[in-house]
Amino acid sequence: MIKRWTVAAQTLQHALASGLALSTVWVSTQIPAAAAPQDQDEPAQDITVVLEQGQQRARFRIAVPDPDTSAAAPRTSVASLDLTTVLRQDLEASGVFSVQGPEQLSVLSLTGDRLRDAPLYQSLGNELLLESAVREEKGLLVLEGRIFQLSGGETILGKRYRGGYELSRRMAHTFADEIVRYFTGRRGVALTAIAFHSDRDGLTRGGDPRREVYLMDYDGWNQRAVTAHESMSMSPAWSPGSDAIAYVTYVENELVSIYSVDVRTGAKTPVVRSGGFNSSPAFSPDGRKIAFARTVGGGNTEIFVSHRDGSNLVRLTNANGIDTNPAWSPTGREIAFTSGRSGRPQIYVMGAEGTDLRRATFTGDYNDGAEWSPDGARIVHSSRRSSGTSFDLALTDLTTNETRLLTAGVAGSHESPSFSPDGRRIAYQTTRSSRTGTDTQIYVVELAGGGHRQLTRQGHNWAPDWSGYLE
Repeated sequence: MIKRWTVAAQTLQHALASGLALSTVWVSTQIPAAAAPQDQDEPAQDITVVLEQGQQRARFRIAVPDPDTSAAAPRTSVASLDLTTVLRQDLEASGVFSVQGPEQLSVLSLTGDRLRDAPLYQSLGNELLLESAVREEKGLLVLEGRIFQLSGGETILGKRYRGGYELSRRMAHTFADEIVRYFTGRRGVALTAIAFHSDRDGLTRGGDPRREVYLMDYDGWNQRAVTAHESMSMSPAWSPGSDAIAYVTYVENELVSIYSVDVRTGAKTPVVRSGGFNSSPAFSPDGRKIAFARTVGGGNTEIFVSHRDGSNLVRLTNANGIDTNPAWSPTGREIAFTSGRSGRPQIYVMGAEGTDLRRATFTGDYNDGAEWSPDGARIVHSSRRSSGTSFDLALTDLTTNETRLLTAGVAGSHESPSFSPDGRRIAYQTTRSSRTGTDTQIYVVELAGGGHRQLTRQGHNWAPDWSGYLE
């Protein structure tokens, strides 16, 4: 079995710099719906690498050449190159690795002998080499991957996966996440998913606007609907176990209800059906409760909480201003929400029972849609400054109340942010002017800085919510 590294900071800089011989970890892994896994070779050994707290280093530089497909059947060759491409993209997107692929490596006169080629890879600044071999075995695709330390030639990590051809991307994601875990002690997010709602399905049979809840892989691939109410279904929110999604739907016409869909089976269950207008559901971290907003007498909106099945309804807020968009803290002891009680919408934080209210945002004249960072130290939210009508993403430290903008200078209005489970990136929606009016799509931004990557393009898409780690 694999035993986890003890890592007190971000990377294993000292291990590589000192030439520490890293042990081989060789594991055979079964991909879902695949044949039985192969036997293990060379059992894992304990390794502990301790770094000083707060120590940082640049990304690991890793060479990932294409596998040799000269002897492979055509479909295996295509799958092999696609799988390796996905693997490179996952490692680059992790923020841990700087990846060199065939284009960068083409300047080298490689011999195919790893030991002889090691100095050539190092000449381009690489520290590590990832070699992969993909072949067909009894109708299944087999991936074998090894990571080598170029300075000493030691094998650092080895993995073997077997599965159907349709699972090639999942193989790549699984291997990438294992690599990230090995080097950082934290899981990667290549196997996570993002829920959102979209109008790409057109209108209902009655000609009304139609929106359905969709899922996609973390990188925007495999976009698929999980509702088919032919109505307005929106505002998805993952359960902490990532087995269910709560959402708002107009399927019952006069009622705006909250439903839950089982991600694996597609079964849909009403959760909150009473009241006139229910919105913005959010699961508690233990999965037992759901917080949401509801209109009450006079049209005001307040925060309520119920058990996961909709029972034991409790009202948490009672203010003149609108209270909406609740978000549980990672501990479950607090709830952030948007409130207009001060005259303009701002983010407030209260205890999970509605006590100990405090204001969290003070910069900007309209702050909305808070989401907690996985460590509970910060919230990300949309913020409108006094000059203009567009929103930016803002990150607020809950201890100092200091706020910094994440989308300053980026065209469009940016809203509905959602943290990835590792806290390294944020999914959000951006609305920009288009030839036909406005266009709203989902993007991802690295919290440490970097490009804003577009994930959706079909129809208009809103309200991304990032899953936890999927098993």
